[in-house]
Amino acid sequence: MTEVASELGLLVRELEISRAWLVDPCADREGPGEIVVRDGRLEAVTWLDEADGAGIEPDGVIVVPGFIDLHAHFREPGFEDAETVASGLAAAAHGGFTTVCAMANTDPPIDDASVLGRVQSAAAASGSPVELLAYGALTAGRRGDSLAALGELSDAGAIGFSDDGAPIRSPSILRNGLLYAGMLGRLVVDHAEDPALTDGAEANEGLVATVLGLRGWPAAAEAGPVGRGLAILADVLRDEPRARLHFTHLSTGAALELVRAAKAAGLPVTCDVTPHHLALTDTWIAGARDWAWQAEIDPWLGTVQDADPFDSTLRVNPPLRDRADAQACLAGLLDGTADAVATDHAPHTRVDKAVEFGLAANGISGIETAIGILLAAVDAGKLPLRRAIGALTAGPAGILAAGGWAGTRGLVEGAPANLVVIDRSDTWRVDAGSLRSKGKNSPLLGRELPGRVLLTVAGGRLAYEA
Repeated sequence: MTEVASELGLLVRELEISRAWLVDPCADREGPGEIVVRDGRLEAVTWLDEADGAGIEPDGVIVVPGFIDLHAHFREPGFEDAETVASGLAAAAHGGFTTVCAMANTDPPIDDASVLGRVQSAAAASGSPVELLAYGALTAGRRGDSLAALGELSDAGAIGFSDDGAPIRSPSILRNGLLYAGMLGRLVVDHAEDPALTDGAEANEGLVATVLGLRGWPAAAEAGPVGRGLAILADVLRDEPRARLHFTHLSTGAALELVRAAKAAGLPVTCDVTPHHLALTDTWIAGARDWAWQAEIDPWLGTVQDADPFDSTLRVNPPLRDRADAQACLAGLLDGTADAVATDHAPHTRVDKAVEFGLAANGISGIETAIGILLAAVDAGKLPLRRAIGALTAGPAGILAAGGWAGTRGLVEGAPANLVVIDRSDTWRVDAGSLRSKGKNSPLLGRELPGRVLLTVAGGRLAYEA
């Protein structure tokens, strides 16, 4: 690999990567190849034949399209002590992301064009070449009682609308939001939760919560709103065929099965799952530290108590589920029910996490560890490499395209370079010093993850270099 400019944000004048393994899910292709970037554009993508590519394997250096995160919380404005747009974009680049969609639950929320403009200005001022998209709130103040100024938000550049962090409680609000957003050519992103079933809940309803004395969060609290949303979407489509609904951070087999059936029936619905719901289970709260796809181990045996129980970094919404639900998330990713993996990156200050488990703020700082978790599943033989990369590239790109995004998809010659170079033969240790995010609230601190990001190029400019 030739030298690239060492100053972040500079145009990559010349970059040649030879004898690497290329993975381009948008072209449904992977294999040995070479990449040439000149003046920020992808000048050449050369796929090598069997003879020229001999000895090049997918366990070495791989080159993939830049990742796209459909769901991240960058906290600005209002919670800059937990994250700023600048620190969030730095963390994204370290994780291989070249496009990130920021949620609207800031303070004030992104419920009008002026607040959206503040976020866009912060992104420009950061100097990061990572593309920041932002959702507008679906309802005014995210209170759920009236629609926000969706037209003005759309005109100002909102990629879609979501009250994430809070569910859309009112069926009529959801229906009207889908109608209005469909007219605007924008997505509605729903956080599926029934507050009547989750009030006071602390962990997934089941054995672990019972033994630890934590109040249970039932799977029905997610499946119910998903079923409701699908019924409303089917009704709305008769009046507005452009309506699109996306469910974010689904975590249960019951909810995924509803989406699977809806897709089979032709409804324009999409969904994502998070890395932590794929890889972690509620047994981690009890101190276990095995991946969800590993052989089931009794969490109450001292031999697997690798950590103290009640680690508040594991408190997340929706909660970590049991092994069956985690396996259902993986199955949904494999069969295409889950279109994408989204990080739900949720950085918090130490003061918001260093409290009793049930009082801790919900969320995991996860934008930098997402690719490592997926590669761990690849290494375990549970997820094909192309599908893992596709869940971070082609899948989210297709969802955003339905909402009007016109960014680069895949390794496209002549387009601005959006790519990530990863050393699959190397690992990196997750610790507070290695994370670029201000949020250090990760249950993976101290753990070695496979696949070290060497280089991230976003829009033809240097975003991260190891």
